[in-house]
Amino acid sequence: MEIDRQRKPEKVIGPFGEALSLNDLPKSKTTRWVMRRKAEVVAAVTGGLLTLEEACDRYDLSLEEFLSWQESIDKSGLPGLRISYLSKYRTEGRAKQEQLEQTGSQSPRDPITDLY
Repeated sequence: MEIDRQRKPEKVIGPFGEALSLNDLPKSKTTRWVMRRKAEVVAAVTGGLLTLEEACDRYDLSLEEFLSWQESIDKSGLPGLRISYLSKYRTEGRAKQEQLEQTGSQSPRDPITDLY
């Protein structure tokens, strides 16, 4: 008896509108992660070319690292994947937190966690 399995696409639309296949993705031994390579891997997972687990195994990524790439794209688009952008974003966040601590203020509370 044949099990009904969802088939993976042979190609997906890449971050710059190009068609991506498994052969077009970065090499599995990639160690230098530039914006384009990160975006291609995220597009492959989003489009169903690779599962999240396959991408993490193939590129030796942690779940947190992949999800941070995906979140950066969702929040800031492709420029959010640049290391310099992430550094600036983190620096600004730390500065705001330090300012709040110096003034004795607290960061805004999460109403959801306040319920628990």
